[in-house]
Amino acid sequence: MQQTEYHNPVLLKETVDGLAMKPDGVYVDVTFGGGGHSREILKRLGPHGKLFAFDQDQDALDNVIEDDRFTLINENFRFIKRFLRFHGQKKVDGILGDFGVSSHQFDVAERGFSTRFEGDLDMRMDQNKKLSAYHVINEYEENDLRAVFFNYGELRNAPKLARTIVGARKNDPIKTSVELKEVLSPFLPTHREHKILAQIYQAIRIEVNQEIEVLKEFLLQTPELLDVGGRVSLISYHSLEDRLVKRFIRSGMFEGEPEKDMYGNISVPFKKVGKLIVPTAEEIAINNRARSAKLRIAERI
Repeated sequence: MQQTEYHNPVLLKETVDGLAMKPDGVYVDVTFGGGGHSREILKRLGPHGKLFAFDQDQDALDNVIEDDRFTLINENFRFIKRFLRFHGQKKVDGILGDFGVSSHQFDVAERGFSTRFEGDLDMRMDQNKKLSAYHVINEYEENDLRAVFFNYGELRNAPKLARTIVGARKNDPIKTSVELKEVLSPFLPTHREHKILAQIYQAIRIEVNQEIEVLKEFLLQTPELLDVGGRVSLISYHSLEDRLVKRFIRSGMFEGEPEKDMYGNISVPFKKVGKLIVPTAEEIAINNRARSAKLRIAERI
């Protein structure tokens, strides 16, 4: 399988440039996927540099890179500190994250990530986990379903969506993407069907994979892991993620403002590097999935 068939890396040059790499540095790619970003990092590393990569998806193991400088850790990046220490690494010089669902995950119908195919309601990035989209749709209480759609899909009609699903599943479980689409068809006007379905799928996927909690746990570990001058280079694809990244870079917090000392100074772990970076029209034309990507870079101070 060619790497480009698995995932066409978004903002490849910009994201790796953002790390301001040292040839003998130690770097982490927390979203390995097809290995596109990792391969670019390895091109720029010297013989004594190191790259660790994380991916919880078993399919990503097919893309392992044969290079003595490279170590692939088949785990969720929420455990980044634990597994880096297991490998004898307490500090690193840069961390890259591309938080989107890979093209491979979207394009394999049985994974259940895409609105384009009929597939079982799955959406697990780690296929060893028990919680799947099927469980969310068929076993969550109406109040919990409503919260998922409202908080993670930002859907104003979340109460109606939840009520409709709970009513429909009383007769038979909702097993596939086509069945879910049929149940929710009253809320899918032709001119907005794709957008609304994308929001619904996003909400379910975030719940199944605990994406918001994972991102928060990861970000909170980065100040301790990075050496002074080390960088994070992070791509988000929806406002929920980007808001967390932006706030954490600005203040080291997800809510509120950092406390000031008696002189009015605040202590924050990062300084922002440059401005928000988004894909060019040319990149979006080549890779439509890049259209919502937002890259933020920050340096440990």
